[in-house]
Order: sequence, then structure tokens, then C-alpha cells
Amino acid sequence: MTAGGPDGRHRRRSPPVDYYSGEASDEALVAGMASGDDRATVAFVRRFQRRVYGMAIGVLADRAAAEDVAQEAMLRAWRHAPIFDPRRGSVENWVLTIARNLSIDALRARRSVPTDPDELVDLASATQVNSSEDRAVHHADAVSLVRALAAIPLEQRRAVVLASLYGRTALEISDLEGIPLGTAKTRVRAGLAKLRLALVANEEVK
Repeated sequence: MTAGGPDGRHRRRSPPVDYYSGEASDEALVAGMASGDDRATVAFVRRFQRRVYGMAIGVLADRAAAEDVAQEAMLRAWRHAPIFDPRRGSVENWVLTIARNLSIDALRARRSVPTDPDELVDLASATQVNSSEDRAVHHADAVSLVRALAAIPLEQRRAVVLASLYGRTALEISDLEGIPLGTAKTRVRAGLAKLRLALVANEEVK
């Protein structure tokens, strides 16, 4: 199909993007959403909904809450598509970061039974790895980290995971865990110290 250009000449239009074939890049889907293309939005949801839901269920351990978070994460991705900047990271990292932050906020709001920190470690690792080689190396690091975390008390383990992997402040940890601010700071400091010792011990065993 052709169309008249400014100079009166006919120019061939680019064929429409086939979003449903699976060949469209993640960036193309976001660009399509940003331009208001409903087909791109549907394809984006299909591509990422399982990963987003998996992130949410791992943190919340509650199907209904995870579904709500996954829906909100997709809505935010759609709203923020026009300002997505590929120079700051991949589309996958971007949407999973949205889901992760929403999940942590939901967990803090309800102050429920904490999620197993080992699951949080695995999920955090999954959101930051791209190539297959990186995955292999990162998996080995994650296994070592999980073992080291298992060697420290549960309360300190949770504080370390929330502070180190999710960037929560001592005040936020205090609020989330329902403990005094001083206790939260102590748990983070003591947990990190024991974690370092455990990691060193794991390296020596290799």
C-alpha cells in the first residue's frame, strides 16, 4: 500500500507490526502501548503476565493478593509506557521491578506472615539476569547466598533481605515487621555481619 508524501510522490507504508506472532521485541510492544495500540497492550500482557504473577505470588504467598498486584502492575506499565527508557534497563526488568515494588508494598500494608527469604532471593536474582551465561553464574551465586542466609537467624535473615535486596530502610523494616526502629537497625547490622562470615565459610568449603 502506498501513500502520497509531502512532495506528491507515493511512498510505500511500512507493514503493521504483527504483535501476536511472538516476533515483536519487548521494546516494540512498549512502543505500541505508548502509541495507544490495543494489540500491543494485549500482546504485552500475554508475554509478561505469568512472570509478573510469579513475582507477586512469591512475595505475597496469596493468590488473590498476587492477582491484584499483577493487574495493577500491568496497568502501571501501560500508563508509564510513554516514558519507558531502554537505556535504563530491559523491559523485563522494568515490569518486574514494578511488580516487585507493588508486592512489597502490599506485604507491608497487610503486615502478614513474612514470605520465606529464600524465595525473595531467588526472585530478586531472576529480575536482574539477562543472558544464559549470566543466569548460570548468577544461579551459583544465588545458591551460595541462600545457603549463607539459611545459616543466620530468621529475624535477621528477613531484615537483611528487605534491606539489601529490596532497598528498604530501617524505618520501613520497622514498620513492616512491627518492631522498634532500634531493633530493626540491630537486626540488619547483625544479620549482615553473620552473612559475611557465612559466605566466607561457604567459599572455603568449595
